Amino acid sequence: MSDKTGKTGKPAETAKPGKLGKPDTTGDARTDPHPEPIRFFGTTWVNHDAGYTARRVGVAAGSLAAAVASCLILRLAYEGLRIAEVGGLVTLLVLAMFAICSALAFGHTWGAFTTRPDPARQASLRGLLTIGFVGSLTAYFLRSLHEAPGESLHRQEYETSRQQHTRRTTRRTGNPAKRKTP
Repeated sequence: MSDKTGKTGKPAETAKPGKLGKPDTTGDARTDPHPEPIRFFGTTWVNHDAGYTARRVGVAAGSLAAAVASCLILRLAYEGLRIAEVGGLVTLLVLAMFAICSALAFGHTWGAFTTRPDPARQASLRGLLTIGFVGSLTAYFLRSLHEAPGESLHRQEYETSRQQHTRRTTRRTGNPAKRKTP
């Protein structure tokens, strides 16, 4: 079935860009790169529009509230250990475990905002990051004071993909063999 313009009634198949706008194997190589969305921010980090500042304030407040609530829960756990009179050594080991795991989780989370973590290492650290959740929440809070967490990494990757796209799609002008040598 066709209309007056000669177009068929079938929907046009378009390429859906993958990560950073790289088209899948069925797509056109000339699609523009698209920014990767960030949790809670979507793609508003590109131009800092559509409530970006309000989202950053909300994320900072939310992560700070979650960190404070987590510390209160840990305080209740400590009180439970004290009431149970498990002994000084057990209490010391539990406190050291949470402190060390929180410090390691803070460092890992902070580093993940600037470089992509290795998936295998990420999987092996899952337990440590779970125990050190206060450190991860603190890193998220501090990073959201400066930018959307992960924005610099995403911006760097997006700019690189845009430059590569520009280089691939820019056509040269003229015949290089006819250039005059100085």
